[in-house]
Amino acid sequence: MLITFEALFPVPALPQLLRRLSHANRRIFLVGGVLRDALLEKHSHDLDFVVTQDVHTIARAVADTLGAALYRMDEEHETYRVLGYTSSGQSFTLDFSRMRGLSIEQDLRARDFTINALAIDVSQPEILIDPLKGALDIREKHLRVCANTAFLDDPLRVLRGVRLANALKFRLLPETLTLLQQAVPRLEQVSAERKRDELFRILEGPDVKTAFQLMDHLGILPFILPELTKLKGVSQPQPHVFDVWQHTLSTLDYLERLFGLLVAEYEEDKAASLTMGTATLYLGRFRDAFMSHFSARLNPNRSLKALLFFTAAYHDSGKPAAAGLHPNGRLHFIGHERISSEYFQTRARALALSNDEIAYGDKVIRHHMRIHHLVNAQQSPTRRAIYRFFRDVGAAGVDICLLSLADTLATYHTTLPQDMWARELLICQQFLEAWWHQQENIIQPPPLLRGDDLMAYLGLKPGPMIGKLLEAIREAQASGDIENREEALHLARTLIANWNDSALDGGRNEP
Repeated sequence: MLITFEALFPVPALPQLLRRLSHANRRIFLVGGVLRDALLEKHSHDLDFVVTQDVHTIARAVADTLGAALYRMDEEHETYRVLGYTSSGQSFTLDFSRMRGLSIEQDLRARDFTINALAIDVSQPEILIDPLKGALDIREKHLRVCANTAFLDDPLRVLRGVRLANALKFRLLPETLTLLQQAVPRLEQVSAERKRDELFRILEGPDVKTAFQLMDHLGILPFILPELTKLKGVSQPQPHVFDVWQHTLSTLDYLERLFGLLVAEYEEDKAASLTMGTATLYLGRFRDAFMSHFSARLNPNRSLKALLFFTAAYHDSGKPAAAGLHPNGRLHFIGHERISSEYFQTRARALALSNDEIAYGDKVIRHHMRIHHLVNAQQSPTRRAIYRFFRDVGAAGVDICLLSLADTLATYHTTLPQDMWARELLICQQFLEAWWHQQENIIQPPPLLRGDDLMAYLGLKPGPMIGKLLEAIREAQASGDIENREEALHLARTLIANWNDSALDGGRNEP
């Protein structure tokens, strides 16, 4: 086979280390996805190993030698994960688990799909162990289960089948498809954490729109994202060209296009259309900043990109509940952002996302209309508006810009007015310019006064008024209305003399 064994490993020292740790009574096998990817001429930094015994000993030795972290994933099945970084800073994952059955062939036959039922003994790397002809299925682009009981043994494989078929563009064979559909209701038996992890792998992968269409076609959505099933057939007034479900799918599609255009190395063919070329013209300058932003993680096991796509799937989920009619008979969805956010939070908690992820997604969904409002009013954002936006949403404002753009593209589709598109791009450009290049001037200006100063100079007592005055001063400073300590004190005196709680809400009650 045309695989260079050493090239499969993220760290050059790893193959030799594994050979030293392997012997006649303790064999180590490289298995699964990395071999599949190698046959597809793809590279992976996530490797799985099967060990006949002493799994923890081997995982610990590897982690210590590579200076990597070691985590116990499943005590009952002796599964351990090693997380480390290459010399270039690329992360890698090494999973070690105890062999199931009495032989590696038995272990492979108990796996999900034949394309993953491949192994190499690290002591005999020249031999590919392929008892179910997975290499042939890879060549013919077929997705076939290893056994008729595969989905019953682990219903999560239903979602994994969707992910693999979509990401690899493989065909689910008829008998496999039948078995998969029969097992869909058994997803209810799968833990929230496992469903979450597989879903986020789908969200992280390519062609998310098609994956959602496939999950819908196979009847999977009611068992994993039930709120989305209510979006079908919910019509929307002009300028929308799709119902809410098709709009949601289109939003995912356009978001992926924008992500590939702006949050990756530049490829000229991705900017071939006028619409995407204009997006590059306005926002291409932020490519490195975008890449840095999305390299951050709120959870070490899930990417910010996948979380953004999850919020995109739910950004209009509240529209069916918010639907109403104006006196003129026009359909509206007033307040759908709040309901959509509530649905998102409910589903995110059910899938055991972290509090940080839930709070972040809530900001994206709850505020995703703010840029649209500016565009529709044909207004350029003032410094005050930019300050208030990022005060309310923080770093999530970057995600909101991308979602807002994808939302607009999905709303108009082929009817998009180019002048409106340019206006929205310009507004996003101004927001992002402020966030990444004008932090001290607009987003987080250095404080001119502290609470103690206000109490000392103005004779005030501790209380809510102090916080409101400091926020008003900070906002005026960010807006360019005041520049020094004396002007800040003068503003505070003026505000006290004309005290009005509603005037000091800092725009927090604005839409």
